[in-house]
Amino acid sequence: MKKLQGQIVDIKNKRIFKGEVTISEGKIIAIEEKHHDSEHYILPGFVDAHIHIESSMLVPTEFARLAVNHGTVATVSDPHEIANVLGVEGVSFMIDNGKKSPFKFNFGAPSCVPATSFESAGAIIDSDAIKELMANPDIKYLAEMMNYPGVLFDDAEVLKKLEWAKHYNKPIDGHAPGVIGDDITKYINAGISTDHECFTYNEGLEKLQKGMKVLIREGSAAKNFEALIDLLPEHFENMMFCSDDKHPDDLIVDHINKLCARAVAKNINVFKVLQAACVNPVKHYNLDVGLLNVGDDADCIVVKDLKGFEVMQTYINGELVSEKGGSKLEAVSFENLNNFNTTKKEISDFRVPSKAKRIRVIEALEGQLITNELIKNATVEDGNLVSNIESDILKMTVVNRYNNDKPALAFIKNFSLKQGAIASSVGHDSHNIIAVGISDEMICKAVNLIIENKGGICAVSDSEEKIVPLPVAGIMSDQDGATIGEQYAELDKMAKRLGSSLNAPYMTLSFMALLVIPSLKLSDKGLFNGTDFKFTSLEI
Repeated sequence: MKKLQGQIVDIKNKRIFKGEVTISEGKIIAIEEKHHDSEHYILPGFVDAHIHIESSMLVPTEFARLAVNHGTVATVSDPHEIANVLGVEGVSFMIDNGKKSPFKFNFGAPSCVPATSFESAGAIIDSDAIKELMANPDIKYLAEMMNYPGVLFDDAEVLKKLEWAKHYNKPIDGHAPGVIGDDITKYINAGISTDHECFTYNEGLEKLQKGMKVLIREGSAAKNFEALIDLLPEHFENMMFCSDDKHPDDLIVDHINKLCARAVAKNINVFKVLQAACVNPVKHYNLDVGLLNVGDDADCIVVKDLKGFEVMQTYINGELVSEKGGSKLEAVSFENLNNFNTTKKEISDFRVPSKAKRIRVIEALEGQLITNELIKNATVEDGNLVSNIESDILKMTVVNRYNNDKPALAFIKNFSLKQGAIASSVGHDSHNIIAVGISDEMICKAVNLIIENKGGICAVSDSEEKIVPLPVAGIMSDQDGATIGEQYAELDKMAKRLGSSLNAPYMTLSFMALLVIPSLKLSDKGLFNGTDFKFTSLEI
């Protein structure tokens, strides 16, 4: 028997009262009004309503050890990153590892593996595999349907996947950046119930008005909180908070608790904020997560106040899993899985023979996954298109990590490197190797460092090379969160020393091969127009 005293936050009835919560065998058996001296607040735990655990570069159990410090007790997790590398085996790894922690991971069935037919992934999950996954009680929903053109044009395989989710009465997550008008109506009518990709107020409003749940995303790269938060006061019953992708150094600092603090600072009613942060994900996805009611699992947190949401204690199933910022969860052992089958490259592999005067250039945007297409003057040396440091138009590559194929090459603006190169095998969603650098030599050096380690993120210069190895599927570490957070922060500093002006250069880099987000991206097969959904030429 355990008793918690504090000011109890009753979200459903919009009241706060001094009371006592009694916990027995992991359940709340009583909530009583009771006078005491405690000024702390007791409320349900936070839920991240859409996240790829893999983007933290941590396996689920290590992610949990950090997340509980911020009052997060559960996630709605799409394992499509590891699924693109290892298929259903990768999904099983995430579920099995997650079960070794009391933290409540809720995994979906990845709907788009590979994300498109215009890139090389390590696996395929077809509608037959979706049928099997949907029958699994450990799978809570059909994860984001990124192939929105497939929905709009009635692709048979896409529709079969949607039908299996409906057959098992499980929610279907959406992914429809910038899709509005009749197109979004058709997308919603296909049974798709959420979207976390809205990047303007009007887009979010239209989707809400048409019956979609809109997730306010604030991750390490994509930040849509400011654009969407003003929708919350009126639409709090149909909105949630999520991070989508959160790098380890950021996860050490904060999570959903920070979004609550920011929302309350804008004078939004605290009950509406907590409805989005705690209640709505549990209701929408039918999660086995307690909401501070008698009979519920004792998944609750104690916070200092309802302004900063500083978390004093986190309980999951009545177990104290974090106190005063210190996690009480233990590390667990696991076997590393990987799929990395390419050999080291030559500098000549990164040459682009050309006499072009003008080229298409990807414009990376701070805090966004979308990019712009620019037309810029080409820089040619010895018949080879090269980086132009002065105009910040740098060569980039995507290298197939599953086969020995010729690297794809393009140019990108806003990475601002003045020396060296950076590279990563975290390249959404197929997780091929992606690199940007000032010269073919530096790009080759960075790519080969990733290949030698069979996965990782790195930075190289003439005098230095630094890598965070990612031996689990080439996208996650086998180390603890604090270690990886520290190593990642050091690597981030090196990238900035090399000249990068981006807030999160590695997170931004990882999305430059994500073809399902417009406008211009690079896959291992070539330059891709995400608006028209077809390949395009580098040279004009």
